[in-house]
Amino acid sequence: MTSKEIFEKLQEKFGQPILKYEEPTGDPFVVIELKAIAEIMTFLKDTPELSFDSLMSLSGLDYPENLTVVYHLFSTRHSHKIVLKVSVPKGSHFVPTVSHVWPTADWYEREAYDLLGIKFEGHPNLIRILMPDDWSGHPLRKDYKYPTEYNGVPHK
Repeated sequence: MTSKEIFEKLQEKFGQPILKYEEPTGDPFVVIELKAIAEIMTFLKDTPELSFDSLMSLSGLDYPENLTVVYHLFSTRHSHKIVLKVSVPKGSHFVPTVSHVWPTADWYEREAYDLLGIKFEGHPNLIRILMPDDWSGHPLRKDYKYPTEYNGVPHK
């Protein structure tokens, strides 16, 4: 099944929460509404003709107007893939977790939280994964100010 066919299937099932389909130079992707993410992801995994059993990656992006989470899904049964994107306004950094759909999302979501400050609602253990527990801020945010020292150790 092509990305366009998967998009059409999602539009048929969900309607409005499926915002758009784009085919840039790289991978085609589907933009979805934040509120419907858990329901859409469960549908993608549990629907037999889709069977997206693998969350290959989940990453976060910092745009001037919002933070975006990108999901790369793959079906080992059908050998098709899809990329989905969901955006969240910078003032509210909450995205529903998909760790109940794909357990590997636990680690990916923790990384996006640690480095970009995206909070995943319902995540079972949303704690830092790369930075020390007492680190201030999220170093991949474009507005992040790097400290001149950490625990009394200066650095540039």
